[in-house]
Amino acid sequence: MKSLNKIIKTVSIVIIPVGALLFFNQLGLEGNCLKNAVVNTVAAIIGMIPEGLVLLTSTVLAVSVIRLSKNKVLVQELYCIETLARVDMLCLDKTGTITEGKMEVKDIITEKNEEEMEDILSILGKYSGDNNATIEAIRDKFTKQVEQNRIKEIPFSSDKKWSGISFENGESYIIGAPEYVLRSKYDNYREKIEKHVEDYRVVVLAKAHEVLNKEALPENIEYLGMILLTDKIRPQAKETLNYFKEQGVQIKLISGDNPVTVSKIAKHAGIEEYKSYIDCSKIEAEEELKKVATKYTIFGRVTPIQKKQLILALKEQGHTVAMTGDGVNDVIALKEADCSIAIASGSDAARSVSQLVLLDSNFKSMPKIVAEGRRTINNIERSASLFLSKTIYATILAIIFVFARMPYPFMPIQLSLIALVCIGIPSFILALEPNKNRVKGKFIQNVISKAMPTALSTVINICIIAIICYKYEIPVEIYETLCVISTVVIGFILLAKISKPFNILRTTLLICMILLFIGCFIILKDWFSVAITIEYGLLVIGICAIAVANFILFNEMTKIVLKEKKHAN
Repeated sequence: MKSLNKIIKTVSIVIIPVGALLFFNQLGLEGNCLKNAVVNTVAAIIGMIPEGLVLLTSTVLAVSVIRLSKNKVLVQELYCIETLARVDMLCLDKTGTITEGKMEVKDIITEKNEEEMEDILSILGKYSGDNNATIEAIRDKFTKQVEQNRIKEIPFSSDKKWSGISFENGESYIIGAPEYVLRSKYDNYREKIEKHVEDYRVVVLAKAHEVLNKEALPENIEYLGMILLTDKIRPQAKETLNYFKEQGVQIKLISGDNPVTVSKIAKHAGIEEYKSYIDCSKIEAEEELKKVATKYTIFGRVTPIQKKQLILALKEQGHTVAMTGDGVNDVIALKEADCSIAIASGSDAARSVSQLVLLDSNFKSMPKIVAEGRRTINNIERSASLFLSKTIYATILAIIFVFARMPYPFMPIQLSLIALVCIGIPSFILALEPNKNRVKGKFIQNVISKAMPTALSTVINICIIAIICYKYEIPVEIYETLCVISTVVIGFILLAKISKPFNILRTTLLICMILLFIGCFIILKDWFSVAITIEYGLLVIGICAIAVANFILFNEMTKIVLKEKKHAN
């Protein structure tokens, strides 16, 4: 939109003085009247305005919003679709994106009887009053109906790192962190436990033959086994992360959790660089954080301020950064990201500052959002080249005919015919078709590189036609018709160029536009003020051949210029 606004602003400034000068030039032509001068000037001004381009852009973006809504994505800022299409760095908060925010039991390793351990875990799940992630995972996994009479419960606390329940039969069951439950006996089981620590969160189950004391665990603890837990990975997380890897988008996992824990999750989610992690609690200076921003993949113990600093550091290094988040602690980082994405199950604050909201709180929608962004921007870019080719050649021609002592080569109705078959219908159809190509380069440069060969070819062709018609005193209506034919031929060449690779839709479109032009030229020739006779047939063929040659020449020249510019950069 910034690029389009610059174009419109430039045209708006140029159009007034050029239009005024052209009017006085046309009025001063020998044998020309006020009516003809006005018509010629209006034709020039209409040609200079890229009418329909902003409307088309807004329409395509609006259609994207509707399509994304079908995939449970709420777009809160229209133009973020373009940003996400250009993203090359995606920062993910662990909870809510890769994981579901829940734990799950992956396995149990028993010391004696597996069935007994499953019964005890079922009892703990049923009678525990805790609602932490560990107990919830045990409740989901172990659902045997085992009856007991609970007489006392010690709830979990972050200080003691364990919880337990005592029953009427005199037995108590304890579950918690290995070091805190086993204490002095931990060394006896260290090797068994620590070989699983790298991949899982490990909690142990123990039994005591006495009622629990709130202050401390009894000494006669009997170790029963361990429970291996992991954060529940979203089913589509691995597939989604693979998609971004294939598309050249780097992933950064940012979390307030322990980096080792986050690294485990990254491993299960399929992130190859899961060993590349750092503890941000040990980083104090912002400059140091900037240095490690691109070096590591996983950032643990990250504060809200550090999240913001990481986003800024990546942006300073030339990356287009998107971030997902769900909590209040993500808000300041979300506001700094080029494109911010929240999940619906997250906090109100995160949703309100984000440009996109995943309504089903599902990370699997991300590839569809990127694909929609690419379709939108690539198609707008392609359609814009059709509009701007007319704006460029119309502006150059208007300036030339300020000084030339000849009538302006088009009438307004003729420009309407050119716009209909070369710009209007094609741009609308091409703008809405599927397109998954990566967005590359700068929008304005890409558009100008496609539009410029067409514009210059058109200008040169019309100048050649003007010279021929002036020298051989060819009637004005033939002169204008030759200009229309030449411009349409070059317009169709551009349409064919941007339609590559051809498919059924693009091939049909090109054929239909050619047939439509021929039909209008023959059936509605009086309406569009075009006329050609057999005696000028060879001239038409020659003009068309020159048009094709000019297009090929300027197209190759544009490629050389862009190649040299790329090498220079």
